[in-house]
Amino acid sequence: MEFLIDIGSFVVKAAIIVFAVVMIVGVMANAAQRQKKSKGELHLDMLSDDLRESAQSLKLEMLDKKERKKLAKSLKQAAKSNKQDERKRVYVIDFHGSMDAKEVDSLRREVNAVVSIAEPGDQVLVRLESGGGVVHGYGLGAAQLQRLRDADLDVIVSVDKIAASGGYMMAAVANHIQAAPFAIIGSIGVLAQLPNFHRWLQKHDIDYEQVTAGEYKRTLTLFGKNTDEGREKFKADIENIHEQFKAHIAKYRPELDIDKVATGEYWTAQQAHELGLVDSLITSDAWLLERIESHEIVQIRYQQKKPIGERIGRNVSSGLAQLRNFVGANRWS
Repeated sequence: MEFLIDIGSFVVKAAIIVFAVVMIVGVMANAAQRQKKSKGELHLDMLSDDLRESAQSLKLEMLDKKERKKLAKSLKQAAKSNKQDERKRVYVIDFHGSMDAKEVDSLRREVNAVVSIAEPGDQVLVRLESGGGVVHGYGLGAAQLQRLRDADLDVIVSVDKIAASGGYMMAAVANHIQAAPFAIIGSIGVLAQLPNFHRWLQKHDIDYEQVTAGEYKRTLTLFGKNTDEGREKFKADIENIHEQFKAHIAKYRPELDIDKVATGEYWTAQQAHELGLVDSLITSDAWLLERIESHEIVQIRYQQKKPIGERIGRNVSSGLAQLRNFVGANRWS
């Protein structure tokens, strides 16, 4: 027993030394990585093949030996004939947007890939999930989806959870919007808010100086005293953006009563369908499964490469966790 404990103690000490060395190497690798522009790579996944194989495997498992052999033969013949026929293609893009819309950069690369290989008339399913965020980021995201339409592709946006505010700004560009029944849709409005510390600074006798050139260079401020004139200008700017947002929605969905839906409210997809914000109620999975036999479904995703240091650190942490479990198991054996 004592012998095992001594071995465990030695292994842990050795691991600590190795961990320290690897961490130093990781820090140096990270520093070198930062000097280079972070790159990623595009991946193409044949979703239709995976879905068909899974469905066929389940069917075969539920049959007896004789029936299984018969079905396997017919599936093999069907696969050969399908290869001879040219299937229509559906390209799948996933967009899960955050507040700062940083994911638009990956979307741009994925759109570039689709536009370069798709044929006019092909479908693009964008599985979109976002509660909105910065105006300029989501405006660029909408412009990227417009590029798909400009390439004569049929764009379908599918919302399984939420497409609100900037998320709906992007969704509106699609030829067709579909959503799961309880997905959140809408919030066609604009929000801006900021705290003001002027009274706190005044209470502590702290002066704040701000110098601007241009009457409206700064309307509201975090630390200075805000004026009614500044508030009015800030409000006017927000209203102006809202009018542009409404015009954008009306351009792509002219049948909407825009004043009724552009109040900043949000609805479930069932309600949104009645209002005309959504065209059909279906989940993205159900929509894809309906097409696995008639279409080639290709998912395109851009994956950012992890920094070397981060990868090393993750592997070391995993290794140490396994080592602790090993030592603990021997200690109590």
